[in-house]
Parts: sequence; C-alpha cells; structure tokens
Amino acid sequence: MPGDPGELTKIMPDLLTAGGLARFSAAAAAHVGDETVPGLVALVARGDQVHADALGSLSIGGPPVQRDSLFRIASITKPVTGAATLALIREGLLDLDEPVARLLPELAAPRVLRRMDGPLDDTVPARRAITVRDLLTFTFGFGLVPAMFTAAEPWPVVVRSHELHLSTIGPPDPAEQPDPGTWIAGLGSLPLLAQPGERWFYNTAASVLGVLLARASGQPFPDVLRTRIFEPLGMHDTGFWTPHTGRLASAFRSAPGGGLEVWDKPDGDWSRPPAFGDGAAGLVSTAGDLLAFSRMLLRGGDPVLPADLVAEMTSDQLTPAQKARGGLGPDFFAGISWGFCTSVVTAGPRAGAFGWAGGSGATWLVDPVRELTVIVLTQRMFDSPTPPPVHDALQDAAYEAVA
Repeated sequence: MPGDPGELTKIMPDLLTAGGLARFSAAAAAHVGDETVPGLVALVARGDQVHADALGSLSIGGPPVQRDSLFRIASITKPVTGAATLALIREGLLDLDEPVARLLPELAAPRVLRRMDGPLDDTVPARRAITVRDLLTFTFGFGLVPAMFTAAEPWPVVVRSHELHLSTIGPPDPAEQPDPGTWIAGLGSLPLLAQPGERWFYNTAASVLGVLLARASGQPFPDVLRTRIFEPLGMHDTGFWTPHTGRLASAFRSAPGGGLEVWDKPDGDWSRPPAFGDGAAGLVSTAGDLLAFSRMLLRGGDPVLPADLVAEMTSDQLTPAQKARGGLGPDFFAGISWGFCTSVVTAGPRAGAFGWAGGSGATWLVDPVRELTVIVLTQRMFDSPTPPPVHDALQDAAYEAVA
C-alpha cells in the first residue's frame, strides 16, 4: 500500500547513512516523556529508503504508538487543500485568476476595514475582486495576525467572528463550526482586514477554499479530497474524522501548573464527521499517508497534478510588499515565503524545501533538491507559532543523515 512505510522500506545506505539514522532515532527518543512528548512517529525518507521510529504512548499510560497511529495534523491540512485546488484547476473547474464570486457570491462585494481594529461599519469598498490565486497565496484580505492576540481590547472583527462560530482565529474546533453554507455566509458578512492582494494573512483562506472546491465540483469537500487526492495516492487513513479511535492519539496541551493536560481524547471531536470539513486545519493522518503525499509532489504531481502547477505551489508566490505587511511575527519571512497553501524556504542551505507545521503537534518538510522528506507527528500542541524542540532536532538529524 503506498501509504505504508513498512511496504516502502528498502535498504539503500548510499542515500541515508546508518550512523545518521541512528542519531535520528536517538534524537526522537530523547524527547519522549510524559511531561514533554508522550508519543511520536518520526519518519525520514530519501528516494525509496524509509526509516521510521514509533515511540511512546498514544496517551499517558496508554497503548504504545505504532507506525500507523493516527494524529491530528492541523495546519498540514493546508497543503492538501492547496493540492486539491490545483486538481480542480487541472480539470478546468476553476481558473487561478478568476474571481471567486462566480461560485462564492457571499464574497462578491467585500468591504474593507479602514483600521483592522476598528468598528465593523467603518469600511471602504474593495478595490478589486478576490481571486482563486488570492486564496491560495493567503492574500485575499482576511485571516489571523499576531496583533489580534496582543491588543488591549478585542478587535470587533475578532469578537464577531467568534459569535459566528467560524473558528478561524485560534485552534481548530470542529464541534463549533456550522455547515459550509452557514460558515461562508458568516464570513461574507464580515469586512475584510485589508484590500485583496495587499498583504498575507494566516489560516482563513484555506477554509474558504474548502467551500469553493465543494461548489466547483458539486461534491462535499471531504469527497473532493477523497476522489482527487486520497484514493489516487492510497492515503486511506486520512480524513476529517476517523472511526479507528483505538489508533488515534490523545491531544495534549501545556497545563497551567506545568506538565500536560488533555485537549482532545480519541473519542472526542475527531471521532465523528464534522458539519464543516475545515480545509485549514481539520485532517487526521498517518506518517505513511503524508509520505505518499510528499512523493506525489516530489515526482512532479503524478498522477493527480500537472508538473507546472506543482512548481508554482512549491515556489515563492509573494511580493516584497505582501511580505512586509504580513506574517506571524516580525521575522516570519526571514528566509521563507509562501507558495500555494504551503511555506517555501527561500534562503540558506535548505533553499528550495517546502512544507508546514500543524499546531496540534506535527511538522512536514520536503526537500526536492535532496529528495528528502521529514515527518514528525506528536500529540503535543505547540505553545507558540514555533514548534517544540523535538521538531527542529529531528529535521536537523535527518539532514545530517544524508550521505
């Protein structure tokens, strides 16, 4: 099965060194503990060679993690949504530069706040239409910015977003979000934070893409992902929920007094179909399934995407002005940028690599220069936009293992 690392492993010591893989395993083991990372799957692959470590437990004191254990991948959902969008473009159901209003009339005549933290009725008209490209590059004018969380008083647009149960500013919450029609109507009732194309905002664009793809295809968004991405690639364990709760890790976050506390249990929010399949952060998956997704991109998109769209997806799509006005912190765009629903490395020794992180505890990195994939799945939620040390340690170890 393409998604099973055990089926894919071949001994090719000229690609990843034995000593390097031993250090990779040691780095994984060093970070596992009940108060740090209860369990993880760490996978490194180069060419046909695959090495995976499954360590720790699915919950504190619970059953051991296996190589096919399921984890909430949160924002690693975004690249999958981006790929599905490109699949519909390949089919002629969408065009990169067409206005989304053809299928999303809720976004046909947006208003734009004069100040992002200003009253909801202090707006100006949008200077141009929102396009599919704007959604893929996260520049359509709405989303998450750090200033929302540091403001002395809650921004009116944030307050109203919470009242509408959009769950687009903060962690994913499938139990909170309404059906897609209600969700997009709620978003369309809000003013944009900036003019379309003006700056980069995090998160919301990928959620909008899920609604757009459903309308373009005439299928529910989960079926779009299943038919265009998951089934062709053998990603049989990836979806917006799982009936296999015995394989799903508990999700933990830092407790106020130290240590960890449970955020979501295996029989919690990801154990049943959600009303809204969130294209920004809704999926559960396995290391093997994500490896199958990586390999599709490494071979130029075959069999689901054309090579030219894969090249665009995984290359810098932002202008200097868009980077200057956006980001998840003052140095966010130092050496990285954004392609289509994925980050891309633009400088340094890993230039050309792409990937992203999921705040529920996952990271995914693909380096086409070295044909290298590094996947780290944990159930330890991030405390900040920067992943916990285990993720950097394992990516560094993976690069050191390259022959």
